[in-house]
Amino acid sequence: MKKLLLPLLVFSALYSDVEVTAYADLETEFYLKHADEKNKNSFTAKQTLELKYTHEDLTLFTSLYAQEAYYDFTKESDKTERTFARANEFYAKYDFKEDALKAGKSIEFWGALELRNITDGFNPTDFRNNIFAKDKLGVYNVAYTHYFENSELSLVAKLQEEQQFMAAEPYVYYFFPSFISYDGALKTEESKNRPSIYLKYSGSTETQFPIDYAFIYENGYDSQRYFTPDSLSNFRQGKPTKFQENAYIVNKFMTFNTMVVGSTLIKLEALYAKVDNNSVVGDYSHIGVGVEHSVENIYESHALGLIAEYYRYDTYDSNKANDRALFETMQNDLFLGARYTFNNADDSSFVGGGVFDLEYDEQIYYVKFESRVAETFKLSCDYYYIAPSEKNLVLQTAYQFLEKHQKLGVNITYYF
Repeated sequence: MKKLLLPLLVFSALYSDVEVTAYADLETEFYLKHADEKNKNSFTAKQTLELKYTHEDLTLFTSLYAQEAYYDFTKESDKTERTFARANEFYAKYDFKEDALKAGKSIEFWGALELRNITDGFNPTDFRNNIFAKDKLGVYNVAYTHYFENSELSLVAKLQEEQQFMAAEPYVYYFFPSFISYDGALKTEESKNRPSIYLKYSGSTETQFPIDYAFIYENGYDSQRYFTPDSLSNFRQGKPTKFQENAYIVNKFMTFNTMVVGSTLIKLEALYAKVDNNSVVGDYSHIGVGVEHSVENIYESHALGLIAEYYRYDTYDSNKANDRALFETMQNDLFLGARYTFNNADDSSFVGGGVFDLEYDEQIYYVKFESRVAETFKLSCDYYYIAPSEKNLVLQTAYQFLEKHQKLGVNITYYF
């Protein structure tokens, strides 16, 4: 940990005239139920350093990240390949009177739902941490935005496709069978530097029922990817096989929206992907709808949010990959959950619920607790239980590969 943290702290000292945010995490996870050949726990140290420089209309931002996994420093058979350092973001932004220009490497967030943001596909995911973490990789892009009174229009060019990294087989969230190794290289239909172009219009209304809306059109590489074996014969026989990740080009239409009706928040995310020239993946759609009703002053200033969401994923070519082949887990799922907020000085809260697969009869139950401690610390605890489908499917679901799973996690964050 010291080898990676020290350079970050020295770097921050060199930039003492900028706004500096630094924090370190110690993440501990115990897998109470897991596949027999996997590590039964994980201990991960994480460090993040953010530097922000602002001068008049110019903003420069950098976010550096490093992590070290305990098992990467033990015996060879337990190594998870989860120790690395990277620059998450570094970009420059210039604000004009009614326009903005931004260039560099950045992470964007698109979405409205609680459980899963199906439109949040601008950045790929890093698979070296647990499947419940939203660990996104920064991408190189150039964006121009014009601001209207209550809306904005953005034209974004993503300049390069990033490969998605994956942990080694001993890690419990390496979800391929043991005879499959992950190649790591990304195969693309055209050049990796073929730009993906996004046109995004978003805004809000000042009406009786306020609405936040966003509409996005993309021409370029899809956020959904698929895997192919180096030998189909070996794969079918369960012999050692390498899997490679593939990216393909789509025309994609996305939207995410919220509407406030009294104490109820109504949410919608939806997308449709038109895939023209790929032999594996066909056209597909994904939709998520949800409601969250807030009950204030349950006890003193405590608040309760009741959440319900439904997700539906459909493919439109029976001769091409279906949801299981694409490792899609939210294809016909209902989420029922709740959020309890104490509204105290420590920002303490509980959130949890159950996810019920209405097609394959799978369930996920989870609960999370977060609270600040002594101002400079944040404590997070979570529990997850996954019951995979017991149906005898020709192609297994992603959770069947994971097997029955139970996780208890504790994360302590220290803010410098």
